[in-house]
Amino acid sequence: MDETADEPATERAPGRFAVSARDLTQAAVFAALLAALGLPGTISVGPTGVPITVQTLGVMLAGSILGARKGALAIALFSVLAIAGLPILAGARTGLVALASPTAGFFVAWLPAVLIIGGLTARMMPRYGAVRGFLINVFGGMAIIYAFGATGLMLRTDLSWWAALATCGVYLPGDIVKAGVTALVAAQVHRAWPGLIPRRRAAEAVDG
Repeated sequence: MDETADEPATERAPGRFAVSARDLTQAAVFAALLAALGLPGTISVGPTGVPITVQTLGVMLAGSILGARKGALAIALFSVLAIAGLPILAGARTGLVALASPTAGFFVAWLPAVLIIGGLTARMMPRYGAVRGFLINVFGGMAIIYAFGATGLMLRTDLSWWAALATCGVYLPGDIVKAGVTALVAAQVHRAWPGLIPRRRAAEAVDG
């Protein structure tokens, strides 16, 4: 018997590019969460001026809880608003300010990072757990953000790529904590609401 036969249509996997009202609502909630995580401001460390923020926690949460498609939609909504001029990046910065600064690579990295985190999370469903989630956040999230961030620093400063990457070391302890917190939260959320990443899509990802 098909266990998904009685589920609401919105809980099943929609077409690859279909977006439902529920998808938009969930994406908007996470876009708002990203903005809220920017309210504590920033702590600038090191000579590059790249700040420590809490917003990368929101990026990891978006990918880990919503998956690649809806997580990317949340990041896209947030990015459009930021680039349009809303000061919703940490430190009350706009997207254009971020793109014109040495931090540009870190901002640009949010979208590929959430896509990779979300895609790898779907492959783990329904076996997603805190340990697997932590590894996904570190290697699929932090590694991508650091690689893009180092590239942006190299292009905007006189640092080599490896020297720019080395400057990310100061952010590593905090980001490790964010990755762990995200994994714990996401594991509990998927246990309580397994339909956030559609079951059929997750099963296909595992099989394929």
